[in-house]
Amino acid sequence: MIFRYLLSLSFAFCISTGIYAQSNPDAQISVDFSQSLTSMKPIWAWFGYDEPNYTYMKDGKKLLTEISKASPVPVFVRAHSLLVTGDGVAALKWGSTNAYTEDAKGNPIYNWSIIDSIFDTYVKRGMKPLAQIGFMPEALSTKPVPYKHNWKPGDNYNDIITGWAYPPKDYNKWAELVYQWVKHSIERYGKKEVESWYWELWNEPNSPYWKGTQEEFFKLYDYSADAVKRALPTARIGGTDITGNGMKFQHAFIRHCLTGTNYVTGKIGSPLDIILFHAKGSPTLKDGRVVMGIRNQLNDIDRNLKVIRSYPELKDIPIVIGESDPEGCAACGMATDPQNAYRNGTMYSSYTAASFARKYELAHLQQANLIGAVTWAFEFENQPWFYGFRDLATNGVDKPVLNVFRMFGMMSGDLVKVAANRMYPLQKILDSGVRGKTDIGALASKDKKSAAVMVWNYHDADEKGTPEQVKIELKGLMGKEVSLSHYRIDDAHSNSYEVWKKMGSPQAPTAKQIAELEKAGQLTLLSKPEKLKLKAGMASVSILLPRQGVSLLKLSY
Repeated sequence: MIFRYLLSLSFAFCISTGIYAQSNPDAQISVDFSQSLTSMKPIWAWFGYDEPNYTYMKDGKKLLTEISKASPVPVFVRAHSLLVTGDGVAALKWGSTNAYTEDAKGNPIYNWSIIDSIFDTYVKRGMKPLAQIGFMPEALSTKPVPYKHNWKPGDNYNDIITGWAYPPKDYNKWAELVYQWVKHSIERYGKKEVESWYWELWNEPNSPYWKGTQEEFFKLYDYSADAVKRALPTARIGGTDITGNGMKFQHAFIRHCLTGTNYVTGKIGSPLDIILFHAKGSPTLKDGRVVMGIRNQLNDIDRNLKVIRSYPELKDIPIVIGESDPEGCAACGMATDPQNAYRNGTMYSSYTAASFARKYELAHLQQANLIGAVTWAFEFENQPWFYGFRDLATNGVDKPVLNVFRMFGMMSGDLVKVAANRMYPLQKILDSGVRGKTDIGALASKDKKSAAVMVWNYHDADEKGTPEQVKIELKGLMGKEVSLSHYRIDDAHSNSYEVWKKMGSPQAPTAKQIAELEKAGQLTLLSKPEKLKLKAGMASVSILLPRQGVSLLKLSY
């Protein structure tokens, strides 16, 4: 039950169009700021994407700036294809850096210019790479042909699997590539900076992303980890970024790292400084309506944390959910995959609020050192407006979901006790999702001079409903009054998509329209900041919260 409030701990003090006197509210939330539960690790400040070359393009740089400004701590960024051979031209589900080629005699040629452009973009914004070592350069692949793919939405997803997915024909050349990359990074950014990064090998090796055997992956890991540590003994490296159902693979990998024979040294064990896995939901289309699968994503997390917990040696190891999303294909738009039609509006933002609260709860229950949950969503340069990709912005205009992360950026310190009579118990969501009444829940935090409450009104079914009145009781506050700022995401606030639709859904908006959309994409206050009087450290507020709405109440002492 202690974690019933950790989700609850996730409380959000939400106002709607004013403060209401209400004797019979639809939902009641109680937040006790005097009862800390655990520190609020910024697990939300982790992002990733398939197409690394978008990083240094116009809208990519703009979005990374927005993300970095939203976070009071350094944001970690993970990208695929950092070692893939090619000309650096971006495409859907594709990226390349040409970091490794060979001359006619088979001698290595290293070219770090594109990787530098990517990592420079991060470092200049105070961001940190979660540096993915992969995929296989064409000159090293055991099956290099075909190599470049031309996948587009609607095509068979496995068309992306080409020569980059195969093991190396020479593990020593591979290891030297990794060593030179880390060494170059130290020379360019400094030892202290690179020590603050994480390195990890490949992506979903229990899937077609890896065309070798399990043992060949373990061999690749040993060569990669040894190379990283030779270049920088204090560097941090791990794996495996398995798919959510890859627990057998994860068990085998952990056993290899703990008790297996190292393919490089011949000794027992391999370095393991961080462990990663993926967790995805599964939206469906029922009678023309999107129904989310939040339970699938949360069960992936629950099962994988249990695997890690089963090894006492990993008790305190940092854990990152390397991709943590409502479903699995960011580049599959809603035109070809109508079950993904949730992505442009408030379904995505309310899902994000409700699911992150449960990630905190699951980590607490499993006593896991969860430090990050990577939102695998970025932007797709020069694509149609609001095409329905899983992204945070479209053509430089922020979507509602990005504003949830801006809200998280205003929460810090400790998570505190929350109780909410309409918040679904964790086990009920794991069993059946959110299928009855809506989930009206909260996540709350406190720091030395401020506190915050996030409140959401979420349901798996993507449909609107009657706004509900929520009574919020605040306890354990300091002083005689607090300053209250109420931020809101709904159809009328912090929502560029609804503004775009009202414009007539233009695919070639004017400069004036773009400026209006950019403004609408920012997080906005629902009402002017005000003073809230306290009696014995307590106050009570009632608000009207629409379905799929998310509010943040920021309290300053």
